[in-house]
Amino acid sequence: MRLLVIGAGALGGYYGARVVRAGGDVTFLVRSGRAEQLQRNGLQVVSPHGDFAVEPKIVLADDLKEPFDVVLVGVKAYSLDDAMAQFAPAVGPNTMILPILNGLKHLDALIARFGASSVLGGLANVSAGLDADGRVVQYMANQTIVFGEIDGALSERVLALETLLHVPGIDVRASEAIMQDMWEKFVQLSTLAGITCLMRASIGDILAVPNGEQSIFRLFGECCAVATASGFEPRAPFIEFDRKLFTTLDSPLKASMLRDIERGSVTEAEHILGDMANRARALGIETPLLDLARANVAAYEVGRKRAAG
Repeated sequence: MRLLVIGAGALGGYYGARVVRAGGDVTFLVRSGRAEQLQRNGLQVVSPHGDFAVEPKIVLADDLKEPFDVVLVGVKAYSLDDAMAQFAPAVGPNTMILPILNGLKHLDALIARFGASSVLGGLANVSAGLDADGRVVQYMANQTIVFGEIDGALSERVLALETLLHVPGIDVRASEAIMQDMWEKFVQLSTLAGITCLMRASIGDILAVPNGEQSIFRLFGECCAVATASGFEPRAPFIEFDRKLFTTLDSPLKASMLRDIERGSVTEAEHILGDMANRARALGIETPLLDLARANVAAYEVGRKRAAG
């Protein structure tokens, strides 16, 4: 199977490099600046599991002429419209589009552009980013990717994709309940992003202050209520996992959204916090802490745009 990875940032760079290292046929769709960097230095991964580098096949949007078997989309949500326009020539009648973006809104956009039959549900759990030299740095040992048909069928194409991605450095799982999985990730991310951005602090630092733990779980409860009202009540193992995640003393965990704020970058706040809050409003659910977190990051975005002129 021929795999086209959109971009070579933290998500696409990590998973794509792992498949290349295992001998897979992978091409990276990148912009000219990133192309020059990759041609000069290769695609380098710094990982708790061992550092490595690969020589990636790359293509620019103007040179993309033929369909691929799989398109892996791991861009930031605010870049999706541009990305869809760029990778459209790679989508043929039998192409699988596997998005591993945060949240849920992107599914509607992809289905509207390419049709429901082309789009899988998917999510990734990897803590990674690009450093100043363009290397993919994996901060923590987790490296999961989960995907499946939106209707829950365990199709032949999904099983074939599971085989493709079953390589060292990727914990892969084909799911018969991908929308449930994605909703649980949406709840987790909205909680983590909301509370760490609101407090401008890691989970460990929030737990160290009065009412810190209570605030985390008040927000968690709001997000769980939205998922439940939407038909995707979080399952007991997920609740237990997140309870441990959000009560780990001295945890350095913070959302990538907070890292974006710390760098002065644009965030995915409206795609995550805004979308969760909008769904709550439509369902008649009160989410005061989520609304405050959303307003907090929105105010940051106003100031960032003003500073940029």
